[in-house]
Amino acid sequence: LGPLSQSKGSRSFESIFRISKKTFNYICSLVKEDMMARQSSYTDINGKPLSLNDQVAVALRRLSSGESLSVIGDTFGMNQSTVSQITWRFVEAMEEKGLHHLTWPSTEAEMEQIKSKFEKIRGLPNCCGAIDITHVVMTLPTMDPSNNVWFDREKNYSMVLQAVVDPEMRLRDVIAGWPGSLSDAVVLRSSGFFRLSEEGKRLTGKKLNISEGMEIGEYIIGDAGFPLLPWLLTPYQGKGLSDLQIEFNKRHAATRMVAQMALARLKEMWRIIHGVMWMPDKNRLPRIVLVCCLLHNILIDMEDEVFDDMSLSHHHDTGYRRQNCEYFDQSAMIMRDKLSLYITGKLLS
Repeated sequence: LGPLSQSKGSRSFESIFRISKKTFNYICSLVKEDMMARQSSYTDINGKPLSLNDQVAVALRRLSSGESLSVIGDTFGMNQSTVSQITWRFVEAMEEKGLHHLTWPSTEAEMEQIKSKFEKIRGLPNCCGAIDITHVVMTLPTMDPSNNVWFDREKNYSMVLQAVVDPEMRLRDVIAGWPGSLSDAVVLRSSGFFRLSEEGKRLTGKKLNISEGMEIGEYIIGDAGFPLLPWLLTPYQGKGLSDLQIEFNKRHAATRMVAQMALARLKEMWRIIHGVMWMPDKNRLPRIVLVCCLLHNILIDMEDEVFDDMSLSHHHDTGYRRQNCEYFDQSAMIMRDKLSLYITGKLLS
């Protein structure tokens, strides 16, 4: 790697890029065709042409470090506009060639495996995913009134990422690009996942028979910021909860933790979306977020050990208070009550 050999001393490849050589080579193979198709004239400051590996290295450094274009330019010996163009070209190539790493489970066998892993966490049966929302904070000019829609309840300008996660912290469904001023419930209702689930095109697999005449369909879980729906179970809210409800909430929270940890890890690993984005192009930002999600999944799919060495946090939105959604569906309440009885062994058939 040209610029790599010049970059700061002899730090190991893994410590600079935070991924293994094997994963790096795989990512290069994904984007090779697209990035080399239009013969580019990307060169370093000495006019030396940049190889595919050089270009991927620059883009990954930009996404994983969150450093400014000028810092990365200085590190690799190239000008800022080159760093910017290469990163964007990488994002476009990944969007097309990496999308198969972010899919909803397509076979019953795959879904059964997911359910069984979720159940092993704290005994929630037939659970297919955990949903959570995180904010990508931005700096926007305050004098432009059109920016008000991005101004969220914690007084930041932000863009929302909603993700449904499997037990191994793989992102299975994401939506990015909605303004931070929208509540979690509104973002959910604006998503393709909501539409598909409401239309009965998702979460329609095997039902679980828990007692005479009582079945539990497939569902995902989310915190109190989401509405309680037959396919989305949220915790019990309010004071004076029964022991049964408290027990359900504990198990629910422990299981839901995988979504919080996945988003914390996503932002920790791909730091371009971790701090405060400086005046981002609001049309491009959702695409950058999506590519960070694809890269997050690739690390899991490649069983990259660098990923395993990261500390596990579940704080991905520090400073954001939890939202509460008051909406509930009557049949979902009955289902949640029955499920609470079932998991504590108190359901008499």
